[in-house]
Amino acid sequence: MDAILKIRCKAEPDRFWVELLSRDAWGSEVVIVHGEMYQPAELDGMIAEVGGEKAGLATYRIKGGACEIVTLNAMRPGLGIGNLLIRQVTGLAEHKGCEKIWLITTNDNTRALRFYQKNGFHLSGLRVGVMENYRKIKPEIPLTGEDGIPIRDEIELEMEL
Repeated sequence: MDAILKIRCKAEPDRFWVELLSRDAWGSEVVIVHGEMYQPAELDGMIAEVGGEKAGLATYRIKGGACEIVTLNAMRPGLGIGNLLIRQVTGLAEHKGCEKIWLITTNDNTRALRFYQKNGFHLSGLRVGVMENYRKIKPEIPLTGEDGIPIRDEIELEMEL
């Protein structure tokens, strides 16, 4: 029998798990995107559970008619966790009256670029060379990422709602 995939809102008791996930996935409890620092444990979010075990997280913030996805993690590939989290956050953003949903990834993250475009996002911005400045604030950011690609730039993607 297949395990049941369920999405729920992140709650205060999830804080420690989100902090651990952030350290594991992003090198610390802080992420930097478009020059701003965020603590995913402090943000609103959705948690995916498979058979009662946490298997994914999307954190977001809503500001000025737009919903920004700050982090997205799916720990069990191939189950559609990322797709479902995107749909849930998008539905919430529409319900809250947002006109668009957007996010940032880095130039090395080719899997994310493919994933987001397949989910209806389009490229909307490029910040060339910003990662060098971010490393001054957060030295944990590696020099190279997926497939040995140097991490240099931020790429913005968005979807109109």
